[in-house]
Amino acid sequence: MHIAAHFVTFCQLKGKHMNRKFALGITLLAGIGIGATAVQGLHAQAKPLTYVVVAIRKINDADAYKANVIDKAPAAMANSGGRFVVRTDKITAFDGAPPARYVLIAFDSPEQAQAWKNSALQKDVDTWRTKTTDSLSFMVEGLAN
Repeated sequence: MHIAAHFVTFCQLKGKHMNRKFALGITLLAGIGIGATAVQGLHAQAKPLTYVVVAIRKINDADAYKANVIDKAPAAMANSGGRFVVRTDKITAFDGAPPARYVLIAFDSPEQAQAWKNSALQKDVDTWRTKTTDSLSFMVEGLAN
């Protein structure tokens, strides 16, 4: 009987320990669920990116374009919050004539893109781009994720 009493006490203690593990597991799963819901809500509220598109239809003065646009654009982009997504002359047309060069820049907001566009360095790059090319640039709002 003495052994049976110890066995009962052991089972009761083990049961409490198992209940604590079970409670901890349930708490952990609930926390993961709440966290996932909060992250999903934040993503739903996130603003879409803003993109600046620059299409160079024709380069009229390649040397001046390279020296004053291609080589200086990264410095104008530095500290603006923008990042080049596409910057290439390797373009395959599906319909119509493709541009000679294409640039796509991502910004977190239209205000950030406008501040970059209004900066002294970018104004200089744009002046040289319009002097040396037949091109256009514009800003578009991306899709929300």
